[in-house]
Amino acid sequence: MNKGKFVVALSALCAAFAVQAEKITVWSWDPNYNVAIMQDAANIYQKTHPDVTFDIVDLAKADLEQKLQTMLASGMTKALPDIVLVEDYNAPKYLRSFPGAFAPLNGKIDFTRFAKYKIDLMTVEGKTYGVPFDTGVTAWYYRQDLIEKAGYSAKDLQNINWDKFIEIGKKVEEKTGKKMIAIDPNDAGLIRIMMQSAGRWYFDKDGKLDIVSNPALKEALETQAALNKSGIVKPVMGWAEWVGAFNRGDVASVVTGVWITGSIKAEAKQSGLWNVAPIPGLNVESATHASNLGGSSWYVLESSAEKEQAIQFLNEIYVNNIDFYQQILQKNGAMGSNLLSREGAAYQQPDAYFSNTPIWTAFSDWLKAIPAVNYGMYTYEADAAVGAQLPALKEGKSVDALLKNIEQQVTTQIQ
Repeated sequence: MNKGKFVVALSALCAAFAVQAEKITVWSWDPNYNVAIMQDAANIYQKTHPDVTFDIVDLAKADLEQKLQTMLASGMTKALPDIVLVEDYNAPKYLRSFPGAFAPLNGKIDFTRFAKYKIDLMTVEGKTYGVPFDTGVTAWYYRQDLIEKAGYSAKDLQNINWDKFIEIGKKVEEKTGKKMIAIDPNDAGLIRIMMQSAGRWYFDKDGKLDIVSNPALKEALETQAALNKSGIVKPVMGWAEWVGAFNRGDVASVVTGVWITGSIKAEAKQSGLWNVAPIPGLNVESATHASNLGGSSWYVLESSAEKEQAIQFLNEIYVNNIDFYQQILQKNGAMGSNLLSREGAAYQQPDAYFSNTPIWTAFSDWLKAIPAVNYGMYTYEADAAVGAQLPALKEGKSVDALLKNIEQQVTTQIQ
């Protein structure tokens, strides 16, 4: 073959390869967390699949949700990505509002590897969609030095109820002058934590509104009212004040999702002073000491031209690559909901900041115990209704009256 014919043949071969090369488009948010982690996942996959390229699109969370909603509603499937990140609270709404839009993954993904509460929220009529990603498993982070000054040990904090929490908080303030916890009076996050810890939500297992007759929601509101009256709460407004309260040492503990770990550790001067315990439980029959706040999962669009490759990618990295989970834990502070991750070295490593406790092993234990609930189609509408009543709760208004107001507002919004 002469040189000219060789060049032509080579060009034809390259063109054919370019046509066969597959590109997976991903929509996500947060360049330093979700987007960065997905890029690392893509890099790992490309080492054994060099013919696959990735276009990881970084959008603001609200913009992504609006764009996804608009395109699904209009049927503009060609403009949709192959994979999209969906917040867990929104997943039931998308899955039920747009049946057939997302690819069912039964038989393609080993869902037994993941926390049950994540699988339940993405399962509709026996079909499971999505690959679980990060978790918002909750913990009671506490200043061990302040707790000890109040006369308590780590053992005293195991599996207590909120009444005991208040009792300890009063002693902490008496002995140290510090408040026990910071709470934004307009944020319903703590209510959600308490409610799910008892296996209940704003909606029942069938997705029907469950407000007035919901014992866990009532107990959660009564508990927050008791916290307010106890004098152990430092009121704050917004994220910056809330984080500042524990970084400055104004409060002795934080009850929230695992994603706060990095913000706590940002204050280097407090290294070795913190520890973790299970969250306090409600005084209801279904109470546990495990809950969730936040989290998201990856979903493959049924319309994707690269559907099988996208599923294979997620399966290889997010389902079966345990080393990947060690990497994102150390690099990004991301805790996945893959239960086998705890077998890795990073999860078993003691953390000097938290009194040499292997905190990730503890979080993994609590992850398995999170009660599954039905987030329903209108979690944010219900959450807004609860938030609107929290100022009245602080002023001492009857919880029963507030529950009626909440139900009325949600019912009006979702009609």
